[in-house]
Amino acid sequence: MDVNYKRLLSGFTDTDEQTEIVMALDAQQGKKMLQLVTSRYDDRHWRKKIEKTLSLPQSGVGDETQRYIFRYLKHALKAYKSRRADADSWIVGGFATQETIARAKFTPSIVEPSLTSSDVDMLATDPGPEVDESWWDDMLVAWFEERLDETASEELNTDPESVSHESDNILPRHSP
Repeated sequence: MDVNYKRLLSGFTDTDEQTEIVMALDAQQGKKMLQLVTSRYDDRHWRKKIEKTLSLPQSGVGDETQRYIFRYLKHALKAYKSRRADADSWIVGGFATQETIARAKFTPSIVEPSLTSSDVDMLATDPGPEVDESWWDDMLVAWFEERLDETASEELNTDPESVSHESDNILPRHSP
């Protein structure tokens, strides 16, 4: 069952004291995602998936260093758009993509001044055969997955009887 749906059923409300929602890939998934984007861009099979990945929000990348790299790729590979309100399109494949990746590997400070060459040396290396369509689907789910901290999970495990009584007090009862 969806976490938000569980929270709605339990009467759980978000407050800063109760929970902090984290929506992000872990460092290992983020590394594989960046390797996928920077190594399989010439493969027609992966091109649309890479474009979809680039259109995702950068908040889905958990590691700060990987988030800088993802943001750099996202901005560098964005195609020129006119002033119309068209959806973003991407330059994936060909010389422009190769140049963007090579520039990041040769001069990591253009991505972020604090990055070193060891932070970007994983770019343009294939993530391996375990990264396939099912992995990509799992990565998309993890990108938007909400993880709750302990107090929020305790709130979800409250007694259903008390939750039903609390919900009775929300709406006023009208007597006939």
